[in-house]
Amino acid sequence: MTAVLVPGATHVQSGKVRDLYALADGRLLMVASDRISAYDHVLSPGIPDKGEVLTRLSLWWFEQLADLLPHHVVSTDLPPGAPADWAGRAVVVERLDMVPVECVARGYLAGSGVEAYASTGEVCGVPLPPGLVEGAELPGPVFTPTTKASVGTHDQPMTYADVETAVGAELAAELRRLTLAVYERGRAVAADRGIVLADTKVEVGRRPDGTLVLADEVLTPDSSRFWPADQWAPGGPQPSFDKQYVRDWLSSPDSGWDRRGDRPPPRLPDAVVAATRARYVEAYERLTGQSFG
Repeated sequence: MTAVLVPGATHVQSGKVRDLYALADGRLLMVASDRISAYDHVLSPGIPDKGEVLTRLSLWWFEQLADLLPHHVVSTDLPPGAPADWAGRAVVVERLDMVPVECVARGYLAGSGVEAYASTGEVCGVPLPPGLVEGAELPGPVFTPTTKASVGTHDQPMTYADVETAVGAELAAELRRLTLAVYERGRAVAADRGIVLADTKVEVGRRPDGTLVLADEVLTPDSSRFWPADQWAPGGPQPSFDKQYVRDWLSSPDSGWDRRGDRPPPRLPDAVVAATRARYVEAYERLTGQSFG
């Protein structure tokens, strides 16, 4: 995560995937790397072209969602002196006051929701019907927020009451409404492309005038679970077009890794890297109808 020196830009921070630079005019430059993370670890090696897939797909989705709320992208032009390989994966964005909540919408039981449901019958304080199995469709989409964790730490579930305490009742209600609206729009578009959108994470910031703005990325294989609709079969893990493939390999006997132990995760095999890249590209092409190449 070594910062790149760019004239007129100051490195602000590096996340699990993105690097952020402050520009002299007050805006920010956000660069999506090829890094991939799972279980709160940044893995090695990265996934070729992943940063560009995430950026191009987010730009496409921002336009599909523009009637729901504005987005933070100002320009896709690189500032003078920026590395040429940032083209296609760097965007100039507004500086926003980020809401300290990861806004998650779920339409299916998957991921951390499976364990939470098994132990409590709820996810983030939302009661669910009895008898659901992994991969099952929920009666309706639910808002299941988490905290915003730093690199190397884990997002913690929040109840809706927790969100109200953190940001106030009015903003909490608007976050829930917008998150579910983004999910419903994404779910409908994905369904037309033969894809089940199981869940998604949305990040929101505020302009100085209080306007809520969609930020970071949206409806990508990093922030969402995409399943091929023709292979959806409740009762266990689902085939996917996202980084669940990497999570599954890490948690399999093939990796030899215990994610609850002290050892860092192993290096990803070439075959896992290639298969993950193929899934990301297929998600982009199926959703947008455009060739990635």
